[in-house]
Amino acid sequence: MTKNQSPEAEASVGCKMQEKRDLSSATVETGKGRSRINKKITHGYHSVEGKHPHPMEDYVFAQFKQVDGNELGLFAVFDGHLSQEVPDYLRSHLFDNIINQHDFWTEPEEAIRRAYEFTDSTIINKAIKKRKGGSTAVTAILINCEKLVVANVGDSRAVLCRDGVAKQLSVDHEPNKERKVIEEKGGFVTEYPGDCARVDGSLAMTRSFGDRRLKEHISSEPDVLVEIVDDDTEFLILASDGVWKVMSNQEAVDCVKDTEDPRSAAKKIIKEAVEKKSRDDISCIVVRFQ
Repeated sequence: MTKNQSPEAEASVGCKMQEKRDLSSATVETGKGRSRINKKITHGYHSVEGKHPHPMEDYVFAQFKQVDGNELGLFAVFDGHLSQEVPDYLRSHLFDNIINQHDFWTEPEEAIRRAYEFTDSTIINKAIKKRKGGSTAVTAILINCEKLVVANVGDSRAVLCRDGVAKQLSVDHEPNKERKVIEEKGGFVTEYPGDCARVDGSLAMTRSFGDRRLKEHISSEPDVLVEIVDDDTEFLILASDGVWKVMSNQEAVDCVKDTEDPRSAAKKIIKEAVEKKSRDDISCIVVRFQ
């Protein structure tokens, strides 16, 4: 993913499957799993390397986990820019940092905000040796198959399908949307012909993990949204912007609304994005609720 100029991803229960292989020069990571307490709820994921001249920078986490007598579905896409270290660190640490917050079970929204800030501070100050580049994050935590808590920084996206209609649960943190905030912090937004808007002429988003040299002007504060899973809730899509640059939310939903297997659905979304000429690394998770 070209954001700057200049897995533990598998279910702990149910059907366990994870593969990494080379396919037409594209690194592929794929797998699926199932909830223990509600067998109808399943997930699948798939990732492919893009056509840009850099190593794969997308990382995925997808797992059902039993914690203190509860079940958590933990799902995330981390899309790095100029870095593999930052998204890899997020995959290994972000969910633990969230769950270990003292008020996670009572105030999950605040716990997530605090954990995002703590994790970003750790990355910037000591965790990443190169201190270069950064990563988006879109995380979804399914609590006991009933409550879905989604958070994000950057432009990786979460889209829910309810009764056939797409609903975006995340916020695309684009420079033009937060231009005033950037300028009040002493930064600036550029927008040259043929290019997207960029913070300080560099970063194509206003919120991310890492990006140490821009941190005075950007933040890692996530937008957080809670959704209750009801009988009309069909499935959730998490994907990096390699999908959303070429497909609308509703197009992605319509593409897989009749695909029951979630891993097949994730593959189908990526195939459609590639056919629409997406050149980015692409990662996609689909969680089916029925």
